[in-house]
Amino acid sequence: MGPVVEMKLGNQNVTTHFLLLGFAFHSKMQLLFFVLISIMFLTTLIGNSLIVVITTIDPILHTPMYYFLKNLALTEICYSLTIVPKMLLILLVERKIISFTACALQLNCVILFVTCECFLLGAMAYDRQVAICHPLHYATMMNRDRCFKMAVGSWLSGVPVALGFTTWLFTMPFCGRNTVDHLFCDVSPVLKLVCADTALFELLIFIAIVIIVMIPFSLIATSYLRIIHAVLQIPSAVGQRRAFSTCAAHLVVVTLFYSTTGIIHLRPKSSLSANTKKMVSLSYTVVTPMLNPIIYSLRNKEVKQSLRRCIGKWLLRKQMAIVSPLR
Repeated sequence: MGPVVEMKLGNQNVTTHFLLLGFAFHSKMQLLFFVLISIMFLTTLIGNSLIVVITTIDPILHTPMYYFLKNLALTEICYSLTIVPKMLLILLVERKIISFTACALQLNCVILFVTCECFLLGAMAYDRQVAICHPLHYATMMNRDRCFKMAVGSWLSGVPVALGFTTWLFTMPFCGRNTVDHLFCDVSPVLKLVCADTALFELLIFIAIVIIVMIPFSLIATSYLRIIHAVLQIPSAVGQRRAFSTCAAHLVVVTLFYSTTGIIHLRPKSSLSANTKKMVSLSYTVVTPMLNPIIYSLRNKEVKQSLRRCIGKWLLRKQMAIVSPLR
């Protein structure tokens, strides 16, 4: 393996590159993981891109629920593009390095998009609550202006946290340590390399994560308690099932997201083994973004019908383009 570049300032080594260890598998297993992750990555990009396209071009899907779903799909695309290409590269090449700047940028984006997804899931839960509990006032309560502000707020919510903690972490001394025992630059594995007291950093980032997780989670929990109460007032079992079915996909996505990200991010220096953290990280960076569009499309007739309409229109245009020159 080639040497990792370091600079010396006085008596201190200044890290300019990091070494991402990735998975410590033999070459055949590395290749298998590369193929599997590549397939899931392509599925993520295609699935989420289709969600963005159909919710943009189909007027029937111009509703608050699909507006937030489009923003969630965009978040998943950005998140995957931030992490997976480099992850695939370190599975293939022997020289598994990432520059200091690229590592800081990657971590910044990870914090930004995870925070954005937390708040978007909260906004989506609130939307379902208004739709089920206040159907007559839904159009006014979830108007275009409010939806836009909620989406922008979700995207911007992580900016100060991401910039603040990333800048703080990467201005700490590493004393020449540069081996990141992880798949990408995340808080916990980078924090282990710091050769200074990190107690205050750990305390403040824990408080920030609890706030980022608990505000949307409280909104989600409150929304679903109100939804359950409202649905139980519906006299017919068919009506109850129909009301619950509009929330099923969102509940599955929330469960997947919080059950994986919480394990890793609520305890930056937890006692979990490096391999366990890598597998959990793989689940929420590769598997969950791939499953989200599948969950929403399989559980949602409107999405499937819209997809059929869009494909039908595209095929019709292709046929017209072929026929026109023959006339």
